Amino acid sequence: MRHLSCRPQSRRPIWPGLRLGLCWLLVATLTAGCAYGPPAGVTAVSSFDAQRYTGKWYEIARLDHGSERGLTDINATYRLLPDGSLEVTNRGYDPKAKTWQQAVGHARFLGDPRKGSLKVSFFGPFYGGYHVVALDQKGYDWALVMGPDRDYFWILARDKQLPEPLRQDLLENARRLGIDTGLLIWPSQTRDDS
Repeated sequence: MRHLSCRPQSRRPIWPGLRLGLCWLLVATLTAGCAYGPPAGVTAVSSFDAQRYTGKWYEIARLDHGSERGLTDINATYRLLPDGSLEVTNRGYDPKAKTWQQAVGHARFLGDPRKGSLKVSFFGPFYGGYHVVALDQKGYDWALVMGPDRDYFWILARDKQLPEPLRQDLLENARRLGIDTGLLIWPSQTRDDS
């Protein structure tokens, strides 16, 4: 990923805008020296289409991370770049500060671009593993994403809410991946994010 480009929505210090970037890939920054690959026993999807993955995704659930703590209405927008990598823009609303926070990063494939394994950076040379481990292959309407270990997990969707049967299916899938679903945080998605 390229250098971090934070664009806070107010004249607050730059640090609050970095919180969201820290969450999405403090994953490997904190695990410096570790491989970027997925956790042991987990594989990324093998029929990944970066073009179809582009656009906006809403965070439905995640494991807790201090950098996202307290934020609501979190979303990520992916844009395919000419070199085949992806620009990643993460946004979240801080209800205490009454402002949106935004961080821009860069994702590169870890080899074959048809496999959903990437490394993502919001901070120059510091990368973290980003692995799409389950994906709605038909409509690209939902995705399960993990970092390099089972402490980093997200449920993403194109819509702000999931039908209950699908939500339960995704939770069961997460349990099979070794995620403690009782620890998931379900941030609200009620604000207009345009």
